[in-house]
Amino acid sequence: MEAQYPAHWEADVVLADGGTAHVRPIKPADADRLRSFYSRLSDESIYFRFFGPRPRLSDREVERFTNVDYVNRVALIATIGTEMVAVIRYDRTGPAEAEVAFLVEDAHQGRGVASVLLEHLAATARERGIERFIADVLPANTRMMGLLRQAGYTAQSQFEDGVVRMTLDLTPTETSAEVTAAREHRAESRSIARLLTPGSVAVIGASREPGGVGQTVLRNLLAADFSGPVYPVHREVRAVAGVRAYPSVTAIDDKVDLAVVAVPAEGVIDIVKECAEKGVHGLVVVSSGFGETGPEGRARQDELARIARSYGLRVVGPNCLGIANTDPAVKLNATLAATVPGRGNVGFFSQSGALGTALLQRVAQRGMGISTFVSAGNRADVSGNDLLQYWEEDDSTEVILLYLESLGNPRKFTRLARRISRRKPVVVVKSGGTPSGHSAAELGLPDSAISSLFEQAGLIRVDDLIQLFDVGQLLAYQPLPAGPRVALVTNSDALGLLAADACQAAGLEPRKPVNLGPAAGPGEYGAALAGELASDEVDAAVVIYMPPIPGRTDEVAAELLRVSRDSGKPVLATFEGHLGMHPALRVPGDEGPARGSIPSYAAPEEAVRALAHVVRYARRRAQPVAPPPELTGIDTERARTLVRETLAGTAPETPPGGFAQPGPPVEIDAAELLSCYGLEVWPAEVVRSPDEAVAAAERLGWPVVVKAADPAASRRAGTVRLGLTGPDMVRHAYAELVREHAELAVQRMAPQPAVPTVVGVIEDPAFGPVVSFGLGEVTARLLADQSFRLAPLTREDASDLIRSVRAAPLLFGQYGYPPVAVDALEDLLVRVGRLSHDLPEVARLDLDQVLVGESAVVILSARATLRTPAGPRLDGGPRRLS
Repeated sequence: MEAQYPAHWEADVVLADGGTAHVRPIKPADADRLRSFYSRLSDESIYFRFFGPRPRLSDREVERFTNVDYVNRVALIATIGTEMVAVIRYDRTGPAEAEVAFLVEDAHQGRGVASVLLEHLAATARERGIERFIADVLPANTRMMGLLRQAGYTAQSQFEDGVVRMTLDLTPTETSAEVTAAREHRAESRSIARLLTPGSVAVIGASREPGGVGQTVLRNLLAADFSGPVYPVHREVRAVAGVRAYPSVTAIDDKVDLAVVAVPAEGVIDIVKECAEKGVHGLVVVSSGFGETGPEGRARQDELARIARSYGLRVVGPNCLGIANTDPAVKLNATLAATVPGRGNVGFFSQSGALGTALLQRVAQRGMGISTFVSAGNRADVSGNDLLQYWEEDDSTEVILLYLESLGNPRKFTRLARRISRRKPVVVVKSGGTPSGHSAAELGLPDSAISSLFEQAGLIRVDDLIQLFDVGQLLAYQPLPAGPRVALVTNSDALGLLAADACQAAGLEPRKPVNLGPAAGPGEYGAALAGELASDEVDAAVVIYMPPIPGRTDEVAAELLRVSRDSGKPVLATFEGHLGMHPALRVPGDEGPARGSIPSYAAPEEAVRALAHVVRYARRRAQPVAPPPELTGIDTERARTLVRETLAGTAPETPPGGFAQPGPPVEIDAAELLSCYGLEVWPAEVVRSPDEAVAAAERLGWPVVVKAADPAASRRAGTVRLGLTGPDMVRHAYAELVREHAELAVQRMAPQPAVPTVVGVIEDPAFGPVVSFGLGEVTARLLADQSFRLAPLTREDASDLIRSVRAAPLLFGQYGYPPVAVDALEDLLVRVGRLSHDLPEVARLDLDQVLVGESAVVILSARATLRTPAGPRLDGGPRRLS
C-alpha cells in the first residue's frame, strides 16, 4: 500500500520574482518526472549535490528517491506546469536528527524556490519529531550555505575532510518568523506589481460586437492611452476597434505580460494553458459563469485557480470588473468601467465586480484620485491580502480602501493589516459574506467579533460605502489629528449646535462653536479659523459655510486653504452642501487634488462622523508597538503533556504518514491546565447530601456558597446561595436548591466586593485562537456585551479588550461599584491568550465567572474542551497561497 501524507503538506506558493509554483511530497508516479528534471541539470549542480559526476540516475536510485514513507524519509518537490523544477529531502539519522539535501533546476535558480521548499520541509520535519537538519556542503557551494544561514534558524558549521558540515536547529525563532514574513511580503508584492505594471496586454475574446465585454475592455485600454502595446485576440476576425487581432495569444510575436480573458467560462481553462505556454505573467478573468452560479461553476473556478497557479500565473477574478493603474508611466484601464478616477494616493480594492463600476463613479464624482484599483470578483486567487502586500510597498499609495464580502485567510489578513496600518490607514467595509469565503456567521463568531478583531489590527471599519469614501477623502488630503478636541467655525448657529452634538455623540470634545453669522465672508472665516487652529487646545477643525446668498465662494475657499495649509491639523468642511472635493477647496496637483485640499461633506454630522473614525485610528497608531509580555509561572511543556495524555486514544487511529483526522471534543481538567499558566481556580467540591455539604464547608473554610454544579445552570438567577457562615445555613441552602438541581457544589466565598466577569477562548477555524471578554451581569449577557481579540495578547490588547465593552465603567468605580484590580484582570487575559496561542488543541475554554476584586481576581469556574486539529492553523506555518 502506497504511503500517504497529510493534505496540508501540499501548497501553492509565490516565488521571489512573483511567479508561482506548487509544492507537494514526491510520489512513486514521479519517476519519469524526476528523470526529466535530472536531465536538465548542469554538471555543476549535480556535482554540488552528489560531490562528483553522475550523468544519470539509475533505476534503483529513482525508485529510492520517489518511494518515501513520509515519516523517516520525506521529499518535497516544486512543480511548474507538469515539470518538476526542484526537490528537497530529508533522511532521518537519529531520533531527532535528519540529513537534508536539495536540487534546483538551473533555469529556476535565484527565484527563491529553495528557500520556500526549506520552510515547508522544516515544518514537515517538526511534525515528525525532527529537531535538527544536518547538511554536508562543498565549500564552493556558497549558494546552499547562504540559504541555510539566512533561513533565520540557529545554524552552526564545521569544516572537516574538505566538506562543510552545517547543523540547523529547526526550533522556530523570532528571526526565522521575520525572515519568512519578509520573503512572503516581497514575493506577493512583486506578483501584484507584475499585474499592475504590465509592458503589454492581450485582450482574449475581444470581438467586433458593440458593447461586448472583450471589446469594452479593449476600448477602455485604448482610451486610457495605455503605455504599451495592446493585442486583441479573436479566433476569426483580423481587427477589432481598428487594432490588428491575432487568432491566439501564442500567435503574437512579441512578449505578453498581462492577458484579459473575456471568453465563455467553458473555454477559460484552455486559454490559461495557452497563456502559460506564451509566458504571460498574469490573467484578469472578467468572464462570468464560475462560483457565482453554483457547485458546477465553483468546481470550474477551483480548477482555474489550480491550473493557473501550477503554471506560475496569478489570476484576478473571475467575474470581476478588472484592474487599473493611473500611474502616468502605465495608464492602465483594463476594466469594464469607462470612467476611472484620475491620479491620486488611494489604493482601492473591491471584491464585488457588479458594484465596482458604481464605486469608481462615486470616487470620480467626489473628485478623489486613486493610485490603483483591483476588482477581485469571485477571488479565486488574488485577494485583499495580496493587495495589502503590494500597497505597503507602493510609495504612490498612502491610503487603502477595501470593500470585502468575505475573508479568505482572516488570520493572515489581520496580521498584515496590523503591520501596514502602522504606516498607512486601511479603511474597510465588510458586508455579510458569501458562501465562497469566511463570513462572520460561518466562522461561528458574531459580527461584533469581526469589528473587535479589525480594531485590534488597527483597521478603520465603517458601516457603508458612503462612510468609506467620507473617511477615505479625509485621510487622503489632510493630516492625522493629535487628539479629539474639535473647533467648530460656522455661519449658522443651528448647524454649529448640530455639529457640537454630533461630536459629543461620537466621543469627540467640541469647543463652543464660533458663529460668524450669515453675512460672514473670507476675512471673518480666515481670522476665526486661524485663531482656532493656533490654539493648543484644538486638534482639528470643522468649518461650516452655508451662505443664504452664494457669491463669495472662491474667496472664502481660498482663505480657508491659506490658513489651514501649514497648521498641521486636519480641517474638514460642510461647504455649500457639496459632497467630495469642492473645486474651490482643491490644492492643484500634477494629476488631481494634492494634499492640503479640504474635503467637503453634505452635512456637518457626516464630517464629524468621518473625523471620529480618524481620531480613533490616530490614537491607536500613536501607541507604541509592544510584543506579548514575558510571563512568569508558565510551564508550556507540562501543559502540552497534559493535552497529549488527555487526547491519547480519543482520535481515530491514523497510520504512520497518513492524513490527520480530527477527533471528538474531549473535556480536560481545566484547573490543572490553567495552573500551567499561573492561574488558580477557586476550589469547589461537588456534594450529594446536606452532610457532605457541611463537611465540604468545614474543609474549604467559612463563609461558603452553595450553588448548582452545572456551569450552564449556574448562569441563571436563583442558582446560588451566598455568605453561608454555619452548618444550619448550608443545610437550608442545600434543601432549597436540590429541588431544582440534581448536582450541587460547595465553594469558599470569594472576597467581596467584586465585579463578575466572563472570559472565554475559542479556536476559530479561520482566525485561530480568539479571546472574549464581558461582564457576568445578567443584563450584559442578555445584550451580548462582549469584545474579542486575537491571541496572543499584548498588555495593550488586554487593556483595550476590557475597556471596549459597554459595561466597562463598572470596573472603574462608577455607578456605585468599587474600583477593582483591573491590572490583575489584564494579567489573567494575557495568560489565557498565551495558553490558547500555545495549544491549538484547546477548542474552547470558559472561565465563568471571574470575580475581579479590589486587589486580585478569582476564577470561580472553568471548563475546557480539546479537539485534535486536522492540520496547522491558517497562517501558522510556511508560506502558502490561501
